[in-house]
Amino acid sequence: MTAAARLNALDTLPADELCQLAATALAALVDVMNQETTLLRAGHLRQASVLTPDKARLAQDYVGFARSVQRQTERLKRDAPQAIDRLRHGHEALATQMAENLRVLATARNVTEDILTDVAQIVGQQNKARAYGRAGTITADPASSARGIAVNRAL
Repeated sequence: MTAAARLNALDTLPADELCQLAATALAALVDVMNQETTLLRAGHLRQASVLTPDKARLAQDYVGFARSVQRQTERLKRDAPQAIDRLRHGHEALATQMAENLRVLATARNVTEDILTDVAQIVGQQNKARAYGRAGTITADPASSARGIAVNRAL
């Protein structure tokens, strides 16, 4: 089936059916994002990362339905006004969940980077030759502190 045929099939669905499909995709996306947020808050980064493919698929599904709803807004307002209102409220819940999810992701990323930076500095200090400088203190070379440590910024 071509992309145009898929779009046409979505756009010609009965109003209630299209809204229900969009609402189901929306609820599933909010649910998986909530699961991810909960796992991240608990520090279970690997378990949270397992949800990424589902989250991406659900987001793609929802965007497809949402675009169809946008294209068919006038018809849907006329034929299924309550369903449109439920979708609007669901979309607001998604926006709230996304903001929370992004906040927790940013926090987890910052904490991870801070830990890795601290580890890199400690490892670099342990491997550094100790010598006294002109002032009679041990000199530190900050450029060598991260030698041998790599940071994966994929999170």
